[in-house]
Amino acid sequence: MKLRDIAKDYKIDLIKGSLDIDIKNIKNDSRYVEKGDLFIAEKGFTVDGHDYIKNAIDNGAVAIVVEKEISIEEDVTIIKVEDTIDALGKFSGIFFNKPWKDLEVIGITGTNGKTSITYFIKSILEENSNKVGVIGTMGAVIGKESIKLENTTPNSLVIHELLKNMVDKEMEFSIMEVSSHSLELKRVDNIDFQIGLFTNLTKDHLDYHETMENYFNSKLKLFYKTNKFNIINIDDICGKEIVKSVGERIPLITYGIKNKADLFATNVEFTLSKVKFTLNTPKGNTDVLINIPGEFSVYNALAAASVAYAYDIPLDIIKKGLEKVQGIKGRFEVVPTNTDYTVIIDFAHTADGLEKVLTVIDEFAEGRKIVVFGAGGNRDRTKRPEMGETVGSHADLFIVTSDNPRYEDPEMIIEDILVGTKKSNGNYIKIVDRIEAIKYALDNAKPKDIILLAGKGHETYTIIKGETYPCDERQIVLEYLNSKNI
Repeated sequence: MKLRDIAKDYKIDLIKGSLDIDIKNIKNDSRYVEKGDLFIAEKGFTVDGHDYIKNAIDNGAVAIVVEKEISIEEDVTIIKVEDTIDALGKFSGIFFNKPWKDLEVIGITGTNGKTSITYFIKSILEENSNKVGVIGTMGAVIGKESIKLENTTPNSLVIHELLKNMVDKEMEFSIMEVSSHSLELKRVDNIDFQIGLFTNLTKDHLDYHETMENYFNSKLKLFYKTNKFNIINIDDICGKEIVKSVGERIPLITYGIKNKADLFATNVEFTLSKVKFTLNTPKGNTDVLINIPGEFSVYNALAAASVAYAYDIPLDIIKKGLEKVQGIKGRFEVVPTNTDYTVIIDFAHTADGLEKVLTVIDEFAEGRKIVVFGAGGNRDRTKRPEMGETVGSHADLFIVTSDNPRYEDPEMIIEDILVGTKKSNGNYIKIVDRIEAIKYALDNAKPKDIILLAGKGHETYTIIKGETYPCDERQIVLEYLNSKNI
């Protein structure tokens, strides 16, 4: 594609060179630039693409997009824009032929539940014989192909490449987890969403957003980008605020358990492994048995059913799709240990997430509740004491340990957590090494105990001082028990 066509209708300053050149591909990482590529010098949190322009040129870039005053002697085209992050989204969308226009794009935002909801929706749509792609926390799924991603919502270049891949593979739907960072950093600015779905809002990411108001306002942006339906959890206080803010600029569907809603659950019955409820919709009702326990699973199922309802999918298909989900990796995942105690892995990494999971366990625990958990480094410090207090108020024994300390001292992260745990006067032990913490929990488990490994969920690694190390908790548990001949 000609550079002139890529930059068409966008405010640019041509610093040098020509727009009448062919562009083979667009890159924002100089390491992957090849001959004939356009390199966009994106300024990130820790890395500034402007510092790698020479690398990009050495690797074959024929054109560079910048937002700073840069002196470049090489014979390449230089375009200056006001914001390279915005340009990345705009240019990559055009280069990949605006793939979202050939898809039904469903965006899901909120603090908790996004991943589970994407897989519930996917199951329903596939039961309805639709072809579905997913972009989210556990990576991208396009047909039978799984692709690892660095972020819940990747940068706009990656998103457009993935959407183009979905179109090429004849997907009809794209279900996307839309993080607050992606909305604030313009990663989805140049995409049209047919449906926006809000789950809930609890304290998280304040290291970036600073205030809950900023966090809420970033989420709110999604619901001004939709053109078919907005779907809102009306039981959440922030959901009610979204309804007030957005109103009915497009049709609105609400879901809930406690408040009057378009789709709602009644006759809810819980067990440790499942939840049964009656799904009520404006077009009828049906009993549903979900293979993931807890009230949060009812909300997630209601959210997915609301999307299906928006697309006029029959109730029997919705029921079958929801019930076919056997479990989601790292979401209340029971490890098959063949022991007289239970081991559960869950992604809960906020006070609210922990509260929800531990409340389910409280309901059915016959023995002790043992929790292994920590908090991520270089992230919101204010939530750490709250997490500690929440676990301390539920657990009989908890082991405070590491969870992706990144560049922070794990000992200091643990001390932040202990400020909260000490308020609860709970029985705890500190073990910095997460693998050793898991082994300690297994060694000290008694019959009928429930061990919760919280925080990492689907993740199979830990990040320490910029290095990534293996840490697959399911594998750690099974291998350790096998070594003990259990």
